[in-house]
Amino acid sequence: MTLLAVMGVMVLVAIALLAAAPAVQQEVQREKELESIRRGEEIADAILKYVVHHQGRKLPESIDDLLEGLPQGTKKTQILRPSSATDPLSEDGKWRLIQAEPKVIAAFAKRIMDYNNGLLPPNQSRFLDRYSVTITSSINTENETDSEEPEEDENFDLITDDVPFIGVASQSRSKSVIAYYGIENHSKWIFTPLFRGSDGNPVPPPPPPPR
Repeated sequence: MTLLAVMGVMVLVAIALLAAAPAVQQEVQREKELESIRRGEEIADAILKYVVHHQGRKLPESIDDLLEGLPQGTKKTQILRPSSATDPLSEDGKWRLIQAEPKVIAAFAKRIMDYNNGLLPPNQSRFLDRYSVTITSSINTENETDSEEPEEDENFDLITDDVPFIGVASQSRSKSVIAYYGIENHSKWIFTPLFRGSDGNPVPPPPPPPR
């Protein structure tokens, strides 16, 4: 094979690799998002166990509170795996802690309602009701103008420790490959035990996009 032919083959290979790069990058991003969702859901379950254990009187104030587990006799029961304490979408791996503030949670609850034909699933436990009553009121008093989604997340607040929290979200503000309950922005995915219905999910899980 002549040098010219070799160079021609190399050019064709390079073109093929460049053409495949976006698809490969999207697949890598998709897998990271699926992993972030899985870990976020585990944290939501851990928060539920923590709140129920404390009978609704106390919220965790750090991811470490969940990692420490809950006392059971002389031992502690694990409620969160160490791997789930890290967000694969955040640069430093830390989750944003979402406080039980009506404006923040109400925005996510409204998105769930929009995805679920206007229905907001109930809480799994009565111990969560104290954190959702004012949130539900906030949704009910929202007017048509307020319900329009801004492009930027106005409720983005970068707190990763030392605050009572009812959910977590990613620090990433990028547009997502996967639509999580109709939401296509990482920072707007809030993983919380609120509004999850009797089976633990707010609505049937959205199918992953085709490969």
